[in-house]
Amino acid sequence: MASKAKNNPKVGAPSRTITVNRKAYHEYHVLETFQAGIVLTGTEIKSIRLGKVSLTESFARIEGSEMFLYGAQIASYAQGNIHNHQQDRVRKLLLHKQEIQRLIGKTKEQGLTLIPLKMYFSRAWVKVEMGLCKGKKLYDKRETIKAREGKREIERSMKMGH
Repeated sequence: MASKAKNNPKVGAPSRTITVNRKAYHEYHVLETFQAGIVLTGTEIKSIRLGKVSLTESFARIEGSEMFLYGAQIASYAQGNIHNHQQDRVRKLLLHKQEIQRLIGKTKEQGLTLIPLKMYFSRAWVKVEMGLCKGKKLYDKRETIKAREGKREIERSMKMGH
């Protein structure tokens, strides 16, 4: 007896990570994460499938009742023609109205920002994992590095003992 997952490729399809914004975890404390869809053109999708994406300097902003992604770099598609996309254009993010209303309240708080953490495929759709973040101070970054190095030392000594 065949399962539904075998007959339908979309059921239970694993998500495939396209890119991760590592700088975001270094620069910000991630308080909350959520998933958003993104409006893309055909050449952008083809370029994303090749992995030519950078979220390093990107952020999101709520304007009216819509959310937009700024600064995300999607390289031009090599086989694209005159209809190729602009690399750093502003892209609309898709969220439910209630989520946007809740985020408007949260971003009005002192120092909270919307930062894209990861871009991935969920079935055939491209999704962006967004984070509600608070900027780290210099001493926070130093503490993070110190904790990471301490953890590495412990693992190294455990490995030597075995």
